[in-house]
Amino acid sequence: MSTIKTSITPFAKKIESSLTKDKITVLQINLGKKCNLACTHCHVEASPKRTEELSLEICEQLIKLINRFPQIETVDLTGGAPEMNYGFRPLVEAARAKGKVVIVRSNLTIFFEPGYEDLPEYFANNQLRITASLPCYLESNVDKQRGAGVYNDSIRAIQKLNQLGYGKDPNLIIDLVYNPPLPSNTNFSLTPEQQNLEQDYKKYLAEHFKIKFNSLFTITNIPIGRTKQFLQRREIHNDYLQFLESNYNAATLSHVMCRNELSIDYLGNVYDCDFNQMENVKATTPDREQLTVAKLLELDNLDVIKEIRTANYCYGCTAGTGSSCGGSLV
Repeated sequence: MSTIKTSITPFAKKIESSLTKDKITVLQINLGKKCNLACTHCHVEASPKRTEELSLEICEQLIKLINRFPQIETVDLTGGAPEMNYGFRPLVEAARAKGKVVIVRSNLTIFFEPGYEDLPEYFANNQLRITASLPCYLESNVDKQRGAGVYNDSIRAIQKLNQLGYGKDPNLIIDLVYNPPLPSNTNFSLTPEQQNLEQDYKKYLAEHFKIKFNSLFTITNIPIGRTKQFLQRREIHNDYLQFLESNYNAATLSHVMCRNELSIDYLGNVYDCDFNQMENVKATTPDREQLTVAKLLELDNLDVIKEIRTANYCYGCTAGTGSSCGGSLV
């Protein structure tokens, strides 16, 4: 473990110059907070009790955006459980009709909820790329983070997807996501090396369940949402930020996901990334005007943001080998 500093350098000062946007190619849309799970590490703070979700009006604006801008290569749908929130299927079908890659960030257990049993076939028919949380290949660790029975349901769901061709057909991609357990003391660690851990996952899941998947993404726990609350209750939030800073890696900066992505919430507000969205750090024009989907349509331009808004939790994306919605960065 690296030596932990006694104070935190503001992230904006650490990087010495502003972080700028590249051409926008990814639209990540958070459809709402409704979810059938309430995971301890969820930065969205989603749960079965939440009701916030996309409206018809914002959904229609998003479809206009997808139709208007060929530069959008990927539409990344998240939540909550994105499948439970309004607009999921209309957005999938609009994006696929335009030839976009569509990622669904699925918890997999949704397949066994009443009314969602057709999702595996729907995913396969629309060639959706699945990114699914499986924070360990061992049952006890998964259920501790995500709830009793989640591991077994996840295994059953992946087996069903394998039967439909996922993990085998090159057009049917399923990637799994590892995130470390939340630390209960200052004995912090970074995510393990991604390629080695992927091989461990593949070996174990193949041997025990005959499961195949494409890639494993290792993601650092970003200190926001429930993770931040967890760390604060144990009075180690600042220690964790200091640990992340002590492992800062400048080589990750050119690869961070906020560079070429717009993150959009269920109200139509625009952010640089999903983490800024959860901390309500809204994106603005160079004139400091708040950006919305409606504003992007009015300006007829996706590349309005010049400077990315940063905060100290950005150390989570830039520590060690880096972290993003697509795993490690370098």
